[in-house]
Amino acid sequence: MTDRRQAEADALTLLDDLLARAVAAGADAADAVMVRSLSMGASWRMGKAEDIERSEGRDIGLRVLVGQRQAVVSGTDFKADALDELAARAVAMARISPEDRFCGLADPALLAGAVPDLDLDDGGEPDMESLLETARITEEAALAVAGVKQSEGASASAGGGTVAIAIRGPESRFSAAYSSSSYSVSCSVIAADAAGRMERDYDYSSVRHRTALEAPAKIGTHAAERAVRRVGARKMGSARVPVIFDPRIASSLVGHFAGAINGQAIARGTSFLKDSMGRKVFADGITITDDPLRRRGLRSRPVDGEGVTTRTMHLVDDGVLTSWVLDSATALQLGLQSTGHASRGTSAPPAPGTSNLYLANGTMSPADLIADIAQGFYVTELIGFGVNGVTGDYSRGAAGFWIEKGEIAFPVSEMTVAGNLKDMFLNLVPANDLEFRAATNAPTVRVDGMTVAGA
Repeated sequence: MTDRRQAEADALTLLDDLLARAVAAGADAADAVMVRSLSMGASWRMGKAEDIERSEGRDIGLRVLVGQRQAVVSGTDFKADALDELAARAVAMARISPEDRFCGLADPALLAGAVPDLDLDDGGEPDMESLLETARITEEAALAVAGVKQSEGASASAGGGTVAIAIRGPESRFSAAYSSSSYSVSCSVIAADAAGRMERDYDYSSVRHRTALEAPAKIGTHAAERAVRRVGARKMGSARVPVIFDPRIASSLVGHFAGAINGQAIARGTSFLKDSMGRKVFADGITITDDPLRRRGLRSRPVDGEGVTTRTMHLVDDGVLTSWVLDSATALQLGLQSTGHASRGTSAPPAPGTSNLYLANGTMSPADLIADIAQGFYVTELIGFGVNGVTGDYSRGAAGFWIEKGEIAFPVSEMTVAGNLKDMFLNLVPANDLEFRAATNAPTVRVDGMTVAGA
């Protein structure tokens, strides 16, 4: 990639020019975003290179407002005549669009001032040879584990890019740009026993800085050990028992919570938490935080998609719901202020979304969570999507391990876990093993009183 700082400056110059063209074409106000990206990937399967890929992109998105009407257009041609055409087309589309009294730019008072440096870019230049070598080492480590019979492949990827946003309105001018890098490695394998019973599992690492990436051999070994542990899985009958969610899938419960407090769902009245503001939705002591300012965070952002200042927020504090997740449009619908949660692509208007979301640690170890369970289910994999965002009803396919007398006893699969998210949240107990491995994270959690059954 070329110098990031120059790329940021070039992007802001381009956006300023585009916004001037939009106003000249008849827009009352406009904002624009440019995304420049590079991604490279390599995969290795059963002892040989399977695939390599590289892609580069530079896309621009323009939103114009004409009165209470708006339109969004995108393009990849940055020549002067193409930008004129893009601006003219956007204005023409806005003039015939239906009126929307909630559309508009962000409140000028909420726009960011100084843009913080979140150390999202390590300045590295990835190369395909090193990615292939990383994938090879990962798979070889996995295949070296006894019981592994086949590899579904190991992969390594790297990338980076620049995001720029600019705003021009009657009372607001704003522009900002930032760059980021990303690296990942993953592996998936199949293990089998003498009877031919097979199970698969995986492991991965994803980071902003290459030096923080977990060792490829460690990823491969962990993927293999997970798969071997699952061989010989049984089905269990129906029961109402405590369920332990492994951190890899406990984060999905936090994701369901985020969807339930998203401003779009609240404004439409389609969330099972729509009447829960200021009320206890989790047990005492539970904290759920959204932190867009986390250094090197996988979804960190110094400003939101509308230029609004981002800030660390406790969405749940001591079990109480404290805030919706809002952009400017949903905030206006609800008579509130944007919370700095606007996400933005190049082909659609802003929409609310979380950044680095996590459930804070509890006080007990995972072993302590399990210790008093006579019969229970430790879930390591969820299958399908059986969640009703309106009612909170929850039913998903699952696999993992059966718990007996406070210990992991044997693997189980083809199971279903069911309940209602309202009850699950109130009965959720977190362990103290939180790690930041993805955009949404959680420690091991326990939820009592769930229904489990063999599928």
